[in-house]
Amino acid sequence: MTRLVRVDTKKWPDRPHWRFRAFWLGEDDHGVWLYGPAPTRARRGVEPPTVIEHPFVMLVPPGRWWQAEFYGAGARYAIYGNVGTPTTWSGDRVTTIDLDLDVVTYPDRTVEVIDEDEFLAHQRAFAYPEHVVATARATAAWLTLAMERGAEPFATVGHGWLRAAMDA
Repeated sequence: MTRLVRVDTKKWPDRPHWRFRAFWLGEDDHGVWLYGPAPTRARRGVEPPTVIEHPFVMLVPPGRWWQAEFYGAGARYAIYGNVGTPTTWSGDRVTTIDLDLDVVTYPDRTVEVIDEDEFLAHQRAFAYPEHVVATARATAAWLTLAMERGAEPFATVGHGWLRAAMDA
């Protein structure tokens, strides 16, 4: 794991959001897998840097309106699905626009859509186009069902990548 990738998440339309570096793990049928060891330094917007305390892997699926992070024992979430625009790559930098809605799986396997209030406020404040609103809602619904049903990569694949990265 020597190749570093810069993850650059923005808020609509081009405001800084989360930025951090992660290691390129590999690629499979689901997309590109990145690894953030503990601790990983991250920065949100113009806030001071913070530390992500738990190791995670991030799935960056091509052409999809979501990305997902998979966490191990002790983390608040087992899976954190970010609804956002399809990612773009420029060299070793991956960028997406976060659309506020998130779908999480807790360690007890409960699945919940979070940040609906933020999504409603931002779609008014920043004039999200209607197709973006509709796609974000459809994506959140799809993620919810996929996580509840244990569809891959949410059943075993994501956490398998995490175990492999932690054992390397």
